[in-house]
Amino acid sequence: MPVDRPVPGSRAPAGRVRVDCHLHTAASGDSVLTLEQLAERARQTALDVVCVTDHNVTSAAVTATERDLGVRIIVGEEIRTPNGDVIGLFLTERIPYVLPLGEVISRIRAQGGLVYVPHPFDPVRSSLGRLLPGMCADGAADIIEVFNAKVADQALNQRAAGLAERYSLPGGAGSDAHDAPGVGASYVEVPDFDGPAGFLAALADAQVAGEFRDHAPRYPRRPPAGTDGRRDLTGPGHSPSRVARRSRW
Repeated sequence: MPVDRPVPGSRAPAGRVRVDCHLHTAASGDSVLTLEQLAERARQTALDVVCVTDHNVTSAAVTATERDLGVRIIVGEEIRTPNGDVIGLFLTERIPYVLPLGEVISRIRAQGGLVYVPHPFDPVRSSLGRLLPGMCADGAADIIEVFNAKVADQALNQRAAGLAERYSLPGGAGSDAHDAPGVGASYVEVPDFDGPAGFLAALADAQVAGEFRDHAPRYPRRPPAGTDGRRDLTGPGHSPSRVARRSRW
């Protein structure tokens, strides 16, 4: 599946829209992206539709639909299961995490939603790759994420694309952004659509765009102790144990 570079300075042709299928706001807990930043970055990167897929919650996505952010919002949720993460798109209510995978899929479908499989073969995240061929064969997956902008090894994205092609499933693409600079790093450009069935049909004519874009540094780098007029926190009266540690994503 060919993948174009994102083109933030241009808009989709008439009758088509750009959809970032997977990103996280501050409601996820491990993200710093606010709804205001999401709106601004969507405008800058010429996104038309954004799937807000926070970890195990839908509150920010629902709030986004109630505000005029200048971008269409699809309510989603990235749900942790004992077997790995799965995303529900077009949800009407939150799905609890750590339920069995089969029950989560049933709850997504009961809401009229779509089962979207994120970063399926990424070994450093909670992924469904091992189970995915069986899911595809059983009709339990609707969309395979064929490009995730946080996957550094492009062979893993290509493997996902190959699986989607093997089972004739549509491919999605998401920035997996957790910060403003990540928004729009990957998207699908598709014919405009309305609702989950329309989105599935539109993905049959999707053009994928994406590039690897790692998380922005969560905290600014500190200059060496005692430089730039900053206090030396390792000097007398300052215990190293009291120096704040950096958090990891």
